[in-house]
Amino acid sequence: MRATRDHLGRPLVAVTGMGVMTSLGQGLDDNWRALTSGISGIHAISRFPTDGLSTRIAGTVDFLDLPVQNAVERSYAMAQETTIEALAQAGLSGDFNGPLFLAAPPIEPEWSARFALADRAGPSEKPDDAYDRFLAAMRVRPDPAFHEAALFGSVSERLSDRFGTRGLPVTLSTACASGATAIQLGVEAIRQGRTDRALTVATDGSVSAESLIRFALLSALSTQNDPPQRASKPFTRDRDGFVIAEGAATLVLESLDAALARGARILGILKGCGEKADLFHRTRSSPDGGPAIATIRAALEDAGLGESEIGYINAHGTSTPENDKMEYGAMSAVFGDRLPQIPVSSNKSMIGHTLTAAGAVEAVFSLQTMQKGTMPPTINYLNPDPAIMLDVVPNVKRDAQVTAVLSNSFGFGGQNASLVMTAEPA
Repeated sequence: MRATRDHLGRPLVAVTGMGVMTSLGQGLDDNWRALTSGISGIHAISRFPTDGLSTRIAGTVDFLDLPVQNAVERSYAMAQETTIEALAQAGLSGDFNGPLFLAAPPIEPEWSARFALADRAGPSEKPDDAYDRFLAAMRVRPDPAFHEAALFGSVSERLSDRFGTRGLPVTLSTACASGATAIQLGVEAIRQGRTDRALTVATDGSVSAESLIRFALLSALSTQNDPPQRASKPFTRDRDGFVIAEGAATLVLESLDAALARGARILGILKGCGEKADLFHRTRSSPDGGPAIATIRAALEDAGLGESEIGYINAHGTSTPENDKMEYGAMSAVFGDRLPQIPVSSNKSMIGHTLTAAGAVEAVFSLQTMQKGTMPPTINYLNPDPAIMLDVVPNVKRDAQVTAVLSNSFGFGGQNASLVMTAEPA
């Protein structure tokens, strides 16, 4: 008889539908084909002028035809498309009738929109009257697009209306761990018996001149602009920062009992989730990797698996000097002498860092790794860092069947999350 409960007696959580969009293309098939072929989606930025910027490359999603181009509209459009794909794969139509957990960027109106509002508001008579003038200008001529760009929950509200989710949609932002956190909330809702299904979505369309400048001021971005495809090089000696990118992913989660009862195809099991905070610094991770170590161990414990059962690791692998070193130290502490024998690759070498969406995008690719029996490569691995001894699946994909995968997401602000996914139980 097939087990539908985990080692703690909780309902097993199955993935029955997935959708993804990155700079590599729209849809799971196109993304997987490009990813496993070692193709990079990183390119020169054309959306806005980059004159004077130290970083002029990104993994932007430029193929969407939108009437209004801002972070909210891009984020919503990508989330809508990946959700359509995921629900179709899950064989679900009509109202979803389950909760929505959305990871969304802390978006705000872009410079051009703010400057236009300032022009409409007219000159200031007092140093502190700008807010009142802006409100007055909006009352005289309302601007729905600007208003929505200032509402953190607007994307989830629209998704909820579009797909008929149940209850108030939850919008969260835990930096680079956001996508994994959204999945964790969906897993917990099912485990606690509050629902038989959950829609977990992560999206980020917030690449702008301002975002590039902000990350550049933190010395976080690669400045190796030419050629763009070579800039993201996780775990190498000459890595110099991450490449900012956009993307979205949706996962349909169901209790295994409910999924089997309706005859759904099981794509994998969300077996364990770990989450720990890092209070070392506002942006930097603790150099000793303590919180990251605790996060990985918590995910394994939650999954009821030992270190020896993990066959592949989808690394956070940002290509920043400090984060790659910290993640290697954390994995070494958990997996010990076995780590050099575990394949560890970074999707970010090809798609860049999709920020809020990264944890969910990489969860989709982790599940695909088990489904297809293929490990995506870490491209641009030409100058290995001698202090980081890893099998990064260098430059070329590898065919191998694994049944348990760990996916790490370690973010700014001390947000750390790890997911353990397994193949369908017998």
